[in-house]
Amino acid sequence: MINPVWLRSFCTLVEVGNFTRTADRLFMTQSGVSQHIRKLEEQLGVLLLLREGKHFTLSDAGERLYREGREVILTLSELEAHVREDSAYEGEVRVMSPGSVGLKLYPRLLELQKQYPKLVIDYRFGPNSDVETSISESRADIGFMSRPSTLADVSCDQIMEEPLLLITPREIKTPTWETLNVLGFIDHPDGAHHAYLLLSENYSEFQYSDQFEKKGFSNQISLILEPVSLGLGFTVLPSYAVEAFHSPHLIRAHHLANPVSEPLYLATRARITLPKRVMTVLEEAKQWLGNSR
Repeated sequence: MINPVWLRSFCTLVEVGNFTRTADRLFMTQSGVSQHIRKLEEQLGVLLLLREGKHFTLSDAGERLYREGREVILTLSELEAHVREDSAYEGEVRVMSPGSVGLKLYPRLLELQKQYPKLVIDYRFGPNSDVETSISESRADIGFMSRPSTLADVSCDQIMEEPLLLITPREIKTPTWETLNVLGFIDHPDGAHHAYLLLSENYSEFQYSDQFEKKGFSNQISLILEPVSLGLGFTVLPSYAVEAFHSPHLIRAHHLANPVSEPLYLATRARITLPKRVMTVLEEAKQWLGNSR
């Protein structure tokens, strides 16, 4: 394979026409330029320059190498510039979070993409464990988690807290323990965890979510409140998931006597410098979530 440094020296020499001026342009010595040309000729096994004292002309092989070599050098220069580009508003940014914060944040990031069309938002929903693994394996640039990471290569910072809410059908004004038992529980992947956090602080009778008759289950964050709105049961969800529900007039969100919030952590790959486009999305997300408390 032709050494691209030697090839650049050769093409520059042909364009400049003088060893001294070529050395000045490439910030080299004249002997260094001569050495590059000699090594290139030795590697290819042909004469590239026909020397006449201090002057030279190109051999047939030299003409062919220059014609094709200058295109290679131009391509390499463009590649170098492209690799060094770090635009704040161009390129793909991969974001991953649990469903509740995603329902709140994703529409906002789409507005950002609308403002900067070359900024591409790839948003995935997943549980904490998937978010953590994706950040660790560089399959996501930004992650949001409701617990700190246990992995050394994932950096986590708490950025806010999201309130947990007890959600019942609209007609329930006072959610007594007896009322909840009659309604039954609409479960979801984090249902038992959320129920324990909130209900254990507000109902002395509560021990675990299985105390309630299970009236339904959904693993789609946008569908969990559908059975609640139909009067089929109650559930416990983070506030962003409740705010995003399309029929708020059919449900009632209860702020209990002892409020409980779930922390939200921002996760990124540890010990790396984030590209500017990722920082653009990250700062937008932090500002939006911070202003939405």
